[in-house]
Amino acid sequence: MTEKLNIDTAWHSITGLKSHNEDSAGVHVPEDPYLALNKGITLVVADGVSSAEAGQEASQTAVERFIDEYYQTPDTWSAGHCGEKILSTINLRLYRKSHEFATESKGFLTTFSAVVVKSQTAHFFHIGDSRIFRLHKNGAGELELSQLTRDHTAVLGENRATLSRALGMDNRLNVDYGRTPLEEGDVLMLSSDGVHDFLSVEQITKLLAQDKGAKQVAQELVETALEKGSDDNISAVVARIHRLPEESLDDYSVKLTRLPFPPDLSVGMKIDGYEIVKELFASSRSQLYLVRDTETGEVAVMKTPSLNYDDDVSYIDRFIQEEWIGSRIKSENVVRIIRQTRPRTCLYYLMEYIEGRGLDRWIEAHQPVSPKAAIAIVKQIANGLKAFHDNEAIHQDLKPGNVLITDDERAVVVDFGSVYVAGLAELQRPLVHEGALGTASYSDPLYLLGKNPGMQGDVYALATITYEMFTGHLPYGEAAEECRTAFDYDRLRYQSAALHNPVIPLWFDCALEKGVAFDLEQRYRTIDELLTDLTQPNPEFLRDDPVTESSTSSLLFWKLLSGFWFVTFLLLLYLFSQS
Repeated sequence: MTEKLNIDTAWHSITGLKSHNEDSAGVHVPEDPYLALNKGITLVVADGVSSAEAGQEASQTAVERFIDEYYQTPDTWSAGHCGEKILSTINLRLYRKSHEFATESKGFLTTFSAVVVKSQTAHFFHIGDSRIFRLHKNGAGELELSQLTRDHTAVLGENRATLSRALGMDNRLNVDYGRTPLEEGDVLMLSSDGVHDFLSVEQITKLLAQDKGAKQVAQELVETALEKGSDDNISAVVARIHRLPEESLDDYSVKLTRLPFPPDLSVGMKIDGYEIVKELFASSRSQLYLVRDTETGEVAVMKTPSLNYDDDVSYIDRFIQEEWIGSRIKSENVVRIIRQTRPRTCLYYLMEYIEGRGLDRWIEAHQPVSPKAAIAIVKQIANGLKAFHDNEAIHQDLKPGNVLITDDERAVVVDFGSVYVAGLAELQRPLVHEGALGTASYSDPLYLLGKNPGMQGDVYALATITYEMFTGHLPYGEAAEECRTAFDYDRLRYQSAALHNPVIPLWFDCALEKGVAFDLEQRYRTIDELLTDLTQPNPEFLRDDPVTESSTSSLLFWKLLSGFWFVTFLLLLYLFSQS
């Protein structure tokens, strides 16, 4: 690109006549020229639904996560693809939080409008009744204000309008996406209804046409709306286009999406400024190399796709998705994805290099295990899994080989190859997996049967790993590896952990059994629930004969019935003695 994008941006938001501000707005212009070139500039506004009680948190979450996560998406994704994927995961996050407070009628709902200015194009995303406008010169050379979005509202009786779409309203998101070419001199405006419901088209046009900076224009839009009687929160985002790149990124983007697979790499070879130090791992699906940045000297792990799949579109999609998934998850117990700072000439991604050994080797070296050390590791793995779950992601392939233990006993979850992100299925064709995901001994049997247990699948894997750490065995024995059908799993029986390690208390054993239950109704729903019962005795498990609720009811019935028979028997004896 012979010219860089030059754009003046600003946003302004006030509470107005309301008690608190449920609007959120933001602008991000990357300092990194590589990000600015490949990702562009983001403008966002969101208007939290006040009647939902959690509108303020919903709007803040939407704005902050969209801006943060957009710049973490792979270079090989288009702006439209990035935005739709991110919004789908944000929507599910808000929807799940709303249902956590279902009894309190607390909803995390918000409108959302965003623009990504990339090269000579504005990509826009929209849900709800916030709006996006473009001021530009028409064919006659006259200034014209165009509304790029349409309001998602339904009119009820007495001309009352209500939102028909909002982030967090439904578990499936229907987002409007569009793109429009830009010209130098164009002005973009994003606004909440506190602005555009109280200003006419002529008033907005006049304010945007002023020869003033974006910050001053945004402030005047908000102040004028307040003067015109706005009784809502008032927010406006303004972007004035001073200069556009001479070269379009369209061809460049096409090149990125068609990056070739790297060749077979060997020690000493260099690729995009990274020197291959040694091969760490290789399989039929991918390779891991220890590499050194020739400019900084820093080491990292490079993951490359296998040449066996260079014509498999689904495989390539998933490989690209791995980098994005990993970049969204921030936890000291999850391996960190390293953001690229140089253009890539082939398909790969980078991760931090962690010195340590697999949990499988740690378990072999520490039998019999120290309960204190083992529980400390379990807690760290749980912390890593919760970071996945907080981002609507499920690991699906948690096993000892995918957990590294450092010299200072820090547990780090690695590998994103089987991660499932809720909400992405409707955005691209589902990936077909041959057989069960992960390793049969640690993966939920429901995967093999074609079902997705969600977070409870990771609960099963963590409980299985915990069982193995404390016993050196698996909860259903080696036979689980041979299971292929539901009938095969029905024949399996849980083996008490106390059989392998007599010091394991009953309550701990019961928690493990509940964690690996095949029936989802009996299994823990979350990692926290499992962890709670693994670290402190559950009173329900302290009985000599722990039973299910239905069994308890049945037992109570027989006790009452037996008591009735006993009383009847005593009464008959009394009557007999009187006669």
